[in-house]
Amino acid sequence: MDPQQEPASSKPTPTRPVEELETVVIRFAGDSGDGMQLTGSEFTKASALAGNDLATLPDYPSEIRAPAGSLAGVSGYQLQFAAREVFTPGDQADVLVAMNVAALKTNLADLVTGGTLIVNSDAFTKSNLSKAGYEQNPLEDSSLDGYKLCPVSISRMTKEALKDSGLPSKSVERCKNFFALGLTFWLYGRALDGEVASIRQKFAKKPELADANIKVFKAGYHYGETAEIFGETYRVKAAPIAPGRYRTVTGNSATALGLVTACHLAELDLFFAGYPITPASDVLHALSRYRAYGVTTFQAEDEIAAMAAVVGGSFGGSMGVTATSGPGIALKGEAIGLGVTLELPMVIINVQRGGPSTGLPTKTEQSDLMQALYGRNGECPLPVIAARTPADCFDTAIEAVRVATKYMTPVLMLSDGYLANGSEPWRIPERDSLTPFPVEHRTDPEGYQVYQRDPDSLARAWVKPGTPGLRHRVGGLEKDALSGDVSQDALNHELMCRTRRDKVERIAQEASELLVNGAQSGELLLLSWGSTYGAVAKGVQQMRKKGYAVSQVHLRWLYPLHPELRALLERFSKVLVVEMNLGQMVKEIRSEYLVDAQPLSKIQGKPFKVSEICEAIEKHASVRTES
Repeated sequence: MDPQQEPASSKPTPTRPVEELETVVIRFAGDSGDGMQLTGSEFTKASALAGNDLATLPDYPSEIRAPAGSLAGVSGYQLQFAAREVFTPGDQADVLVAMNVAALKTNLADLVTGGTLIVNSDAFTKSNLSKAGYEQNPLEDSSLDGYKLCPVSISRMTKEALKDSGLPSKSVERCKNFFALGLTFWLYGRALDGEVASIRQKFAKKPELADANIKVFKAGYHYGETAEIFGETYRVKAAPIAPGRYRTVTGNSATALGLVTACHLAELDLFFAGYPITPASDVLHALSRYRAYGVTTFQAEDEIAAMAAVVGGSFGGSMGVTATSGPGIALKGEAIGLGVTLELPMVIINVQRGGPSTGLPTKTEQSDLMQALYGRNGECPLPVIAARTPADCFDTAIEAVRVATKYMTPVLMLSDGYLANGSEPWRIPERDSLTPFPVEHRTDPEGYQVYQRDPDSLARAWVKPGTPGLRHRVGGLEKDALSGDVSQDALNHELMCRTRRDKVERIAQEASELLVNGAQSGELLLLSWGSTYGAVAKGVQQMRKKGYAVSQVHLRWLYPLHPELRALLERFSKVLVVEMNLGQMVKEIRSEYLVDAQPLSKIQGKPFKVSEICEAIEKHASVRTES
């Protein structure tokens, strides 16, 4: 079915005046056990089926189960859905659904003035108010007068709807998130039928819970119809998107799909070895479902073992892949170096999170760039590529596999928590649009030398162990530049180090056109990489409409850098490097090109807001005057 179409029979009949909106940002927030991630993801699916463009930002606490009602235990899910192209999950929420007092306290500052505030009034008990630091009930004083306050007895009405269900009280309480979902479905004109089917599917093994959640979901929907607290409902039309088949993907699910697709294009089996770590674990979970497509997954006992297994998988002739976060990359460092010196193709994915050490494991950051570029002993160059959106993780994973196999090198792919957990619509590509790059393992023993190289890529041949006549030695000791025998010769070592570096730098010849958002020269250039793309693109778009002389360039390959980047930087008076760290890429730009690039940094566990980009542009650029 076309994502912009919806069965006429399932469209609700409006009972209030309907206001057309171009875009809406809604945030669901509550205790970590209140099901806010599920609520948000279900509303996201409904918005995608309605044809809206969208972007999401799940936000959950680091503790597995923080104390109920505590500020530290609040879990949230923000979604922007629109009738136009969406770049970010939104700066501030137009609607906040707060399931308890702590959720109100921690999220109210991000609700726009005059925004709609739907709260579970049953949760505003004296005990919960005290835990959240309130001396008075904000629902009863004037502190919320600046918002459209809609107190709803969500807990009580959930219990009323399920009073004859026979479910234990704890299970009944867990259903209240579907009341909030039903209410928001009504408020934004979403169809009931699709969600009912989704609930049936999700709870297929527990039909009693499916029945209960459907009943509560409908109760929330019909409450919106009958209650007098909402003066109108809202509609967001479908966005003008290219025809095709779409599905909603997270960055992690898109990465997994990209890896499987890439291995089919390369005609290789995929071997994935990993160790669970937030926020990368979902890559392992997703790949484990593709056993029928030539995928083998292995959960190792630790990060070191996982990386060693990947080296073994690639040595055996499969495409070796692992995914982890910064702490895992630190543990994998020695085995990654072994992969570099053996010159085997593999992909190492770093889904970055807040550090150092355990840091902010459920929050996003881009502070592992230096680790990606230099975080190994010796001269150990790795190509580094970064995805820019959740859907782009699919294309980035394919590119990483293609380069790894062509140049016979490990490739480090950077994602982050924002991309990994965020979601957006993804147009499923037609098979014919994907270019195969079949890989051949050498079988001819005539004249074989282990490190004999392709003159263009400098790649050595990939030989499966046990191939007759092609036995060769492997290991971490330096090898002769041709025979592969162990060598301690000083000049040979320098030759091998320089050759491995030159091989990686030749990947720059693979770079596609360096795309510039705005003029090709001028006053201010914003350089972005990774997940900063969306906020920068939207901010530049908005400020250019206001007449500001600003452009954007976004980097996909972080090493080697684009061969045209130097000339581009020199055509601008000012360069701002936007990144979620304290200034790592800006150091690379300064040292490589000797330009006075300046940092625009943020390191709060949250992605950049468009407003923050606009403020920086306003500070550093001027408004063009008409001649």
